[in-house]
Amino acid sequence: MAADYDEVRSDVKESQERSLEALKSANAPDARSVVTELDEADALDEGLTPGGEIVSEELIVQVIPQAADEFTCSSCFLVRHRSQLVREHNGQFYCIECEG
Repeated sequence: MAADYDEVRSDVKESQERSLEALKSANAPDARSVVTELDEADALDEGLTPGGEIVSEELIVQVIPQAADEFTCSSCFLVRHRSQLVREHNGQFYCIECEG
């Protein structure tokens, strides 16, 4: 007797049918619960912590102006000491690491 190797085996076919039935009977979330979850996520983005506390702290940073012996590299944009200056071209300064 010849065997048809292209035919799906019976045990595989049964498991496929069972998984399809399970997907059909699965409880999908309703639209209202999805909207509620999205609203809660948006509330977290507005400065609320997961506990519902409002965070109102300000970050205070002291800005120190560039000193006379410093320059800003035109490649990496870091403020460097003049001893790291390698090249100046058309008013742009380059540090030793960028010209390296």
